[in-house]
Amino acid sequence: MSTQAATPNEKDSTTQRPSRKTQRPTKPGGMSAKFFGASALSFPTWAYALFFFIIPVALVIFYSFGYKPDEFTAVATDKLSFGRYPDAMSASFVSTFFATLRISIVGTILCLIIALPFAYWLAIKVSPARRSLALALVMVPFWTNFLVRTLGWQIMLSPDGFLSNWMQGLGMLDGPLDILYTRTAVQIGVVYNYLPLMILPLFVAIDSAGQKLREASYDLGAGKVTTFLRVTLPMAMPGVVSGCLLVFIPLNGDYVTATVLGGASGSMVGQLIANQFNTAQNWAVGAAMAVILILATLVVVGVGFGLLKLGQAIAAKLSLIHI
Repeated sequence: MSTQAATPNEKDSTTQRPSRKTQRPTKPGGMSAKFFGASALSFPTWAYALFFFIIPVALVIFYSFGYKPDEFTAVATDKLSFGRYPDAMSASFVSTFFATLRISIVGTILCLIIALPFAYWLAIKVSPARRSLALALVMVPFWTNFLVRTLGWQIMLSPDGFLSNWMQGLGMLDGPLDILYTRTAVQIGVVYNYLPLMILPLFVAIDSAGQKLREASYDLGAGKVTTFLRVTLPMAMPGVVSGCLLVFIPLNGDYVTATVLGGASGSMVGQLIANQFNTAQNWAVGAAMAVILILATLVVVGVGFGLLKLGQAIAAKLSLIHI
């Protein structure tokens, strides 16, 4: 049996024949890019929102459908119903809710009135070298414990406190100052406690508007008031909206200020909710009150946005915004 030897050309053709298997291009990074890529940078944000906002609010909503089975159990959820919401909408809750809403709206307006000229002065009049010091002076009281700051106002507003003695010494009062444990004291306390939350976004908005636009307004013949109303204030509207939200929303649920400065006559909804959870141990009614407060806050914020859009539309038609 004879075999025929392969020629050199045939050997080269067999060795150089390309493989039928082709390699698929791999995606750069693979699974590691999915978990450790740019999207992972947002992990702290959504983790914070999930564990400290979404889950707690979901639990409050879930508990609001439960009930208190006996004296020693705070809540039971084996039978869900809407029965706690009529219980929460008592006469005392409704009256306290409207008082809270009034304190929140007035407090937000007062914070805006005080913070707007201060933020304007801080962003435009203060030199950049001293601006950091001024911002630090604004933030240092805010870094102090919330309860400690409120207790300081309790001491100051007491009938034998510094403010009362000082006003009596100047002849402004005939007797001791008698505003502690009233809604006036609560109003003063919430304005003081939440004022930095209004100043900071207003300062950022006014500072980012830039000096060139104001100088252009002056060059076109506009005065300081006209420039502020037609240039600075419209440019600062995002800061105004942010500041109002940062003040109004937490102020609605504040109960520390009302407890320390308001007493029985200056109570707020937050106190009623805290009492249901801590004192009465009725988590279902407390959760229902909290859900009603959340929904009412969202409604008020929505109405506020609607009025803001309407005001901007009317001002645009009247040519009050554009120069």
